Amino acid sequence: MMEQPVAQAHAIEEEGLSSRDFTRLRELIHVETGICLSPEKKTMVEVRLKRRLRILNMATYNDYCEFVFGRKGMKEELIHLIDVITTNKTDFFREPAHFEFLAQKALPELAVNGRPFLAWSAGCSIGEEPYTMAMVLSEFAESHPGFRFRIWATDISTAVLEKAQLGIYASETIAPVPLALKRKYLLRSRDSKSSRVRVVPEIRKLIEFRRLNFIDSDYALAERADVIFCRNVLIYFDRATQESILRKLVHDLTPGGYLFVGHSETLHDMALPVVPVAPALYRKAYARTRN
Repeated sequence: MMEQPVAQAHAIEEEGLSSRDFTRLRELIHVETGICLSPEKKTMVEVRLKRRLRILNMATYNDYCEFVFGRKGMKEELIHLIDVITTNKTDFFREPAHFEFLAQKALPELAVNGRPFLAWSAGCSIGEEPYTMAMVLSEFAESHPGFRFRIWATDISTAVLEKAQLGIYASETIAPVPLALKRKYLLRSRDSKSSRVRVVPEIRKLIEFRRLNFIDSDYALAERADVIFCRNVLIYFDRATQESILRKLVHDLTPGGYLFVGHSETLHDMALPVVPVAPALYRKAYARTRN
């Protein structure tokens, strides 16, 4: 009995993910999420699925595929498949120029109407981006009495959302955070042997985490955001899906609000009511008034 897991592990390594099964999984992921996996991603998919095979006590990738495409698998395993495929890396204060613009330009312009400022991290992964936003907005609030704000953080992966809500990170991941903000917003573990830190509860409570699939027909948001960060997400979709996602994002952005995208992403030649204002940064046009 003790030898079975070892034998199964060898079977997984030796057989690998067949081209046929990879194609089936690619098509399923595309249908369910809009994400396009290139043929070069086959090894990545194989590596990421290996842990699911072990958890499910399955010997081969073909066994896994047969399960996923069955009625029970579609109900119970599909969300786990999406989780492992869509988990992506992010960082605190990634593209710092964006956060400088947020603090120095966007906030002074938009935080003047008396209502709570709303920021949205669309594709938040394990939370570094929305927590960075929360630090920047909290600093602005300290010097601007009466300023209030909220943050939405969305992702398709339930696994990363669970991690994000905890707000716990390895100490090496917080290197980009300025020292003054580290001391103010991050707590060291009480365990002297642990190198982990946790975002202070005052910051964690400001963020609402929720699951959102970018290919949903609409995002069912109750109000529009003043700024939307959707960075290094669009690159995983084909052009038609990118345009569809961006139309919905811009619709959910208040007029005059800002959309931040990744530096390898562009809205060029897309019929959207936005104007470029800086690299990877766009502003939604105000509605025209009739004379």
